[in-house]
Amino acid sequence: MITLWTIDPTPTPLPAFDGDPNIVTPGVIGFGATFLIAIVTVFLVMDMVRRVRRIRYRDEVRAELEAEQAAESKNRDA
Repeated sequence: MITLWTIDPTPTPLPAFDGDPNIVTPGVIGFGATFLIAIVTVFLVMDMVRRVRRIRYRDEVRAELEAEQAAESKNRDA
């Protein structure tokens, strides 16, 4: 691998582009597609955060209910 770097230390230049740059750019369609993907990503992240928060709250409520039930059963036994 090291010998490949020492054989040709200077890269060959790329040929000049002779085409119309307006034809090969993404243009309005590319911008729209990128914008749409960004919006969808934002909504997916918001939905994921909402779902994770909901699961966390359910776990907190479940833990509180179990603690209350344990305290009630402890009071009954005493």
